[in-house]
Amino acid sequence: MPLACRRRRPDGGRVTLETSRRPRLHWAWVVAAVSFVALLGAAAFRSVPGVFMNPLHHEFGWSHGTVGLAMSVNMTLFGVTAPFAAALMDRFGVRRVLAVALTLIAAGSALSLAMTASWQLVVCWGVLVGAGTGAISMGFVATVSTRWFEQRRGLVTGILTAASATGQLIFLPVVAAITTQYGWRWAALVVAAAALAVVPLVAVFMRDRPQDVGLLAYGATTAEPATIPTGSFRAAFDGLRIGARVPAFWLLAGSFAICGATTNGLIGTHFIPAANDHGMPTTVAAGLLAAIGVLDVAGTVLSGWLTDRVNPKVLLVVYYLGRGLSLMLLPALLSPHAEPSTWVFIVFYGLDWVATVPPTIVLCRDYFGARAPVVFGWVFAAHQLGAAAAAAGAGWIRDLQGAYDLAFYLASGLCVVAALLCVSIRRAPAEAPLAAP
Repeated sequence: MPLACRRRRPDGGRVTLETSRRPRLHWAWVVAAVSFVALLGAAAFRSVPGVFMNPLHHEFGWSHGTVGLAMSVNMTLFGVTAPFAAALMDRFGVRRVLAVALTLIAAGSALSLAMTASWQLVVCWGVLVGAGTGAISMGFVATVSTRWFEQRRGLVTGILTAASATGQLIFLPVVAAITTQYGWRWAALVVAAAALAVVPLVAVFMRDRPQDVGLLAYGATTAEPATIPTGSFRAAFDGLRIGARVPAFWLLAGSFAICGATTNGLIGTHFIPAANDHGMPTTVAAGLLAAIGVLDVAGTVLSGWLTDRVNPKVLLVVYYLGRGLSLMLLPALLSPHAEPSTWVFIVFYGLDWVATVPPTIVLCRDYFGARAPVVFGWVFAAHQLGAAAAAAGAGWIRDLQGAYDLAFYLASGLCVVAALLCVSIRRAPAEAPLAAP
């Protein structure tokens, strides 16, 4: 049964697509499912640094600051790779870029088994895994949601964003248990195998654009080329140049940098060692961090649903203020056991973990149109630069003061700053700019 047919205009104009019968399952949902699994694989390695921090400290004598520096490199590359990866996906295709990225993640994790010096930690965890995961990040989410969905874009963005939390949910308790029982090397090997196992799925089921299977984007009535007419690296810098001309870009980038600092950089990297400082076992702390991942799935999907219905700017203000309050209370809530008060933080913070992503992507789409994936790649780069600063800075604060309390209080204040930045975003123009660089 044909899903669509091609028709050329009598004057020889461009090909248009018209649907002959509505398919039972639009291929966009297949692409979304494969993308979810790919993001899941990329999240597998990103969820383990906090588990490995104390074992590496005990085995090699590396300080919290040293391990935090390696993760800072990871998060920096994770961010700055994103805009170039979005442009590379336009030139070489999503499928090829994803396969190479997953292979880099697996290689970095596997090679870390043989490391004996801190610079090798930076190469394996920082460079290889950072570059690989950067290609499978929020820029990739923006690419898929923008190309394949005209309707349900906010919901799909929320679901794909939640994949990272789901990866944390699946792998973090496993990694913690394996690390406790058999050592961190076996855990790293398991993560490498999990990332590599996603490659065949990407090769078989991923498609680059709706036109590749003779369809329009889900909910669309006309085809949108959304091609980038320049070389891949030039296109990435064009995205930065285009974004830099719009004040909303800087407000979104600044607030998203604080988002990264207060999630991946601080809690994702340092929550487990901070809980260890209060006498909490690693397995219990990892379970709590995994619970954040469970709740984040619900919170991010709900945020995507709300983004289709509520002003995204209002949502961002609420999210950042709520996160700031939870981080202010965290030092008083940590204890040797998972007390009810600790669970209050886990529930509140978990629902808010990356709920900021869907409204931020939608605001980028409103301002930058078809250029949104590449421009958002730079906004996400700011997110990871913030995360990198927090990953290194919180480790240094811990080494200097013997506690993480100051890091949590500073992060709480930054969340208030992020809310003020979002309040300053004006309504997007009726016509998104950027048809051409």
